[in-house]
Amino acid sequence: MDAIPKDVVRCSVVVRGVVHGVGFRFSTVRTASRLGLTGWVANAADGSVRVVAEGERASVESLVAWLHHGPPAAQVASVNTAWGSATREFGGFGVR
Repeated sequence: MDAIPKDVVRCSVVVRGVVHGVGFRFSTVRTASRLGLTGWVANAADGSVRVVAEGERASVESLVAWLHHGPPAAQVASVNTAWGSATREFGGFGVR
C-alpha cells in the first residue's frame, strides 16, 4: 500500500442546529465531491448531521468552513471537529 501524504487528512464533524430536512446531506455530498474529498454524511438520531471527510487539508478545511453555514435553509448552531490521519478507506463521498 502506498504511503499517505502528510497533507492528506481526515476530519470527523458533528453539525448541530436546523440541519435535518433542509437538503444538508445532498448539499454536503455535492460540496465535498466538488472539492475532491472522500467520506460520508449522515443524519443522526439526535438531530445532528455527522460528516467524515478525507482529502487534502486545504480542501477538507474548505468543507468544514462550508459546514458552518450549510445550504440556504439550514440554521447551523455549532460545528465540532476532530482531526486525524487519513485511512483512504472510502472510494467516493456519499450518504449513509
